[in-house]
Amino acid sequence: MTADSIHITVKLFAIYQETYGVSELHWEFPANTPVSHVLQRAIAEYPKLEKWQSITRFGINLQFVDGETPMHNGDEVVLIPPVSGG
Repeated sequence: MTADSIHITVKLFAIYQETYGVSELHWEFPANTPVSHVLQRAIAEYPKLEKWQSITRFGINLQFVDGETPMHNGDEVVLIPPVSGG
């Protein structure tokens, strides 16, 4: 990790967990990268996820945030797709 980069944990649920086959990932990004870049990276790796882009919400450290919220080293990021059930 360089001084200008951060490491985050990405928690995966629903379609994201099904696609990756794991419940979490550990990724590196440049410092202060907006959280929306986590979803952009997932879509770049698995283009089939693009259909979920407009309806996925973001969380950082157990708080809902908008896509432009910057991430910091050690953050736990959650991609929150819509889910159904009762």
